[in-house]
Amino acid sequence: MHRARTIGELHYDLGFRIPADAAAEIEGTLTVRFSLSDASRPLVLDFDPAAPHVASVTRDGQGLPFELVNGHIVIPAHVLRRGSNELEIRFTAGDGSLNRNPDFLYTLFVPDRASNAFPSFDQPDLKAVYSLTLDIPADWNAVSNGAEHGVVLNGDRKRITFAPTQPLSTYLFSFAAGRFAIETAERDGRTMRMFHRESDAEKLERSRDTIFDLHAEALRWLEEYTGIEYPFGKFDFVLIPSFQYGGMEHPGAILYNASRLLLEAAATQNERLGRASLIAHETAHMWFGDLVTMRWFNDVWMKEVFANFMAAKIVNPSFPGIDHDLRFLLAHHPTAYSVDRTAGTHAIRQQLDNLNEAGSLYGAIIYQKAPVVMRQLEVIAGEDAFRDGMRQYLRDFAYGNATWQDLVAILDRRTPQDLAAWSHVWVEEAGRARIHADVDLVDGRIRTLTVHQSDVVGNAAGSGRVWPQRVDVLLAWPDSSMLAPVVSDAPAVRVELPAGLPAPRYVLPDGAGLGYAHFVLDDGTRRFLLDSLESVDAAVARGAATLALHDAMLAGEVAPAGLLETLMSAVAVEREELLTARYLGSIGSIFWQYLTPAERAGTAATLERLLWNGIADAADASAKASWFGALRNVATTQATIARLYAVWAQTDSIPGLPLAERDYTALATALALREVPQWREILEQQLERIDNPDRRARFEFILPALSAESAVRDRFFASLADERNRSHEPWALDGLAALNHPLRSDDALKYIRPALELLPEIQRTGDIFFPRRWLDAALGGHATPAAADAVRTYLAGTPGLAPRLRGIVLQAADDLFRAAQLREDGSRAY
Repeated sequence: MHRARTIGELHYDLGFRIPADAAAEIEGTLTVRFSLSDASRPLVLDFDPAAPHVASVTRDGQGLPFELVNGHIVIPAHVLRRGSNELEIRFTAGDGSLNRNPDFLYTLFVPDRASNAFPSFDQPDLKAVYSLTLDIPADWNAVSNGAEHGVVLNGDRKRITFAPTQPLSTYLFSFAAGRFAIETAERDGRTMRMFHRESDAEKLERSRDTIFDLHAEALRWLEEYTGIEYPFGKFDFVLIPSFQYGGMEHPGAILYNASRLLLEAAATQNERLGRASLIAHETAHMWFGDLVTMRWFNDVWMKEVFANFMAAKIVNPSFPGIDHDLRFLLAHHPTAYSVDRTAGTHAIRQQLDNLNEAGSLYGAIIYQKAPVVMRQLEVIAGEDAFRDGMRQYLRDFAYGNATWQDLVAILDRRTPQDLAAWSHVWVEEAGRARIHADVDLVDGRIRTLTVHQSDVVGNAAGSGRVWPQRVDVLLAWPDSSMLAPVVSDAPAVRVELPAGLPAPRYVLPDGAGLGYAHFVLDDGTRRFLLDSLESVDAAVARGAATLALHDAMLAGEVAPAGLLETLMSAVAVEREELLTARYLGSIGSIFWQYLTPAERAGTAATLERLLWNGIADAADASAKASWFGALRNVATTQATIARLYAVWAQTDSIPGLPLAERDYTALATALALREVPQWREILEQQLERIDNPDRRARFEFILPALSAESAVRDRFFASLADERNRSHEPWALDGLAALNHPLRSDDALKYIRPALELLPEIQRTGDIFFPRRWLDAALGGHATPAAADAVRTYLAGTPGLAPRLRGIVLQAADDLFRAAQLREDGSRAY
């Protein structure tokens, strides 16, 4: 922290000469200006490309001594001055964070990868003003955080200068350059530009106005909520093919995954909601994360929790027909639970001693659990007090840095509750509570209703830890129901009820979907829901019941085949599209991971018939697309595979469902994985069908992973050991997942150990989400005891594996461990 205490008034003046050849070196220049309050120590700049090359360090044209030491440029103290300093550095940029492609590139510096590309003080609490000049091919366009200030053409080259930025952390500085087309629109007096590489004019036209509208709506909402105008002047965004993330919040130059914004004509409701949520999330970051940035990456969760939490609020008015309580439940709880129930879970806020481990902090706990926690905090404080606290937080720390404790102190003054104690259990500790509702009956009438809470982390029941939270217990009878609100803040809390209520048909401990816990169902409720899930009246209660049944399955209290049967019955009559999508996704997961091969064979025909009927009965193309995607996922019978082939060959069609290039590519992939006799011709023809060069390159890359020849697949897997073949991370993940598809899991068992052994290198060379996604792709298709043993053997034999990486392995392998245990035990409870 010495640098943050002693360095101020920081300004980077950067220049890059980018050649058209993606393999040629990029030469860079940097003038860095700063003030020093203490010049008694050497100055250390971070610069850690794969092969660091610094041509010179000068001041006023005079060379200065320097050393390259362990990824740093070290300048001796005797050449520094207390007060103002200015240094000029000529260097060759590293490629690791420049994402270079044949005719475009984009930077991605989060969390500490700016120093892969240029010398910097690469830490979030040293914000700086950036001035940028790019020398690029004349037929390229470019965008950065600052507004375009000037363009000079010189033959086949173009020189673009960008205006100085507001103060930014290094991970938020960005630029993109290449053969991008530009769409421009004006909303509310603000000009916005969208850079893209889409060649499908119809697809672009279909989404263009909606994309601009959603950004404008998000900006309006945030300006009103925060009381602060958009803080970064110009507003551009770039749609990147096969981008590593959904989006990245560079102010003035947001990056998006193109496929998340440019939707097909038959996009599902979840895809449309997902687009709006993603745009709202990245736009919210302009205030939460960009205007006010965490001081250190142990508080990285703060920017993500507010972006997700605010996004949920922003999206609501744009989708008035959506049950937004249900949407919040399904968007956050299942994914958070999938980590928090594992032995690899962790607290929301984690200790971070070295910034090079910051990427391992990202995941479902900060993206999905933290918004649930923030929702509970808003309930405690009240919406108005919470909003006022947010406004003060943004005003007090604008263009600077803050910690979680800074925010707690602001909110603590607005609520009588001890937020420090509340924060300790919810933010500083890992895991979730176990909650159940106990109904005591006398003569068929309710005498008492008690909500019990215990600690299940590490089997530590009785440890005394309690997660204070609001839950609404749902009690239902044949002709009525009631929600009983309760604050579960003790091991046992008595709920006040009207006297003389009859025994309920079922009791849901969290019928409104507010709480966060392993909600345990009593035997009678569990049996009722398995038989009659569809009879639960409120959609959010059906959602909460579905999550509780899934937890019961994982605990061995419900047979996978039994839960699958329940979901098949429920989805056949469900009219809430969000729940339909949830049921269909769960059906696919249970089918592939939790059913034995014999159980899959026994249920396949019935399941496929249900899905065909669902496609036929769906009200519109959006709903049909959800059903068709589920069918394509689980298809195993010869009759369905033959019809899918006919649809791909365009000799058959799905009435009311227009298919696009993406759909035909997915069909070709599914048919190849099922090794139909024509698999080779299908893949070759589909490659020829793809016109867009970026999508074509992606499909061509994964073709070997789709091969029916084991030796070809082996060579593809071996190639992933070369970092260059992982440079397009989404492509590598698609290929790895294809290798490990459940239909090929027996042959793919040999890939598990070497995939795990690559994990430290994956973390070192990849972007922030790559390690967990790599493991999901490597393990997600496996369910056998042999696969589980391979993971456990690796963990036992690798005691030096970094604790965070060990945790990620345990998270990714949790479903595998549970499925394998069920198979070993032969446990099929019901």
